[in-house]
Amino acid sequence: MAEKIIELRNANIYQGSNLILQDVNITINRGEFVYLVGKTGTGKSSLLKTLYGDLPLNEGEGQVVGFNLKEMDWKKVPFLRRNLGVVFQDFQLLTDRNVNNNLKFVLRATGWKDEQLMDEKIADVLDKVGLKSKGFKYPFEMSGGEQQRVDIARALLNSPKLILADEPTGNLDPETSDEIMQLLFHISRDYGAAVVMATHDYPVIQKYPARTLRTDKGRVEDNATINML
Repeated sequence: MAEKIIELRNANIYQGSNLILQDVNITINRGEFVYLVGKTGTGKSSLLKTLYGDLPLNEGEGQVVGFNLKEMDWKKVPFLRRNLGVVFQDFQLLTDRNVNNNLKFVLRATGWKDEQLMDEKIADVLDKVGLKSKGFKYPFEMSGGEQQRVDIARALLNSPKLILADEPTGNLDPETSDEIMQLLFHISRDYGAAVVMATHDYPVIQKYPARTLRTDKGRVEDNATINML
């Protein structure tokens, strides 16, 4: 039986006191690739924030990588986040240190202490994203596509079962977007991580079709067709 990585049942998602999405029912299994689409302001970000513990889930049921979202508090959020990786549109890399030290900063922040194990892990994730020899470079010395690969490497550091990618191709040219999409599909397929990717980049979806969730009028529609957007 497939391992459930995300399961929301009758979930109502709020931003403060405002109901953003109601009666959300989603199951996403290990290794699945899922797009999250919808117009700006329809709840994509609120859904992602709920999944990584930034917004509380007070109504309905929710499990993410084995954690109960209803029981989530500030003490438990770091443990949830160690089991998932988040990829941002704007990379959010530390500009005052090189790639290796960017990644080491995250490992230390998530409880790693052994220098040799950290170095081995950093070499491993950089190899996975095709940047094996770029660890000494600073972010400003890298192209946008390379920085996005570092961001993905960072998301892989704790061998997550789930990667949440928020507009990862939003600032990239089409050729670089292709490379990032192939990398994300490769991670999903070969490492068994579920990937949920929020995007407005419809040409990418048409080129790399997958299951699609759409936020619209306070609801989440499963397996939405792109023609309807």
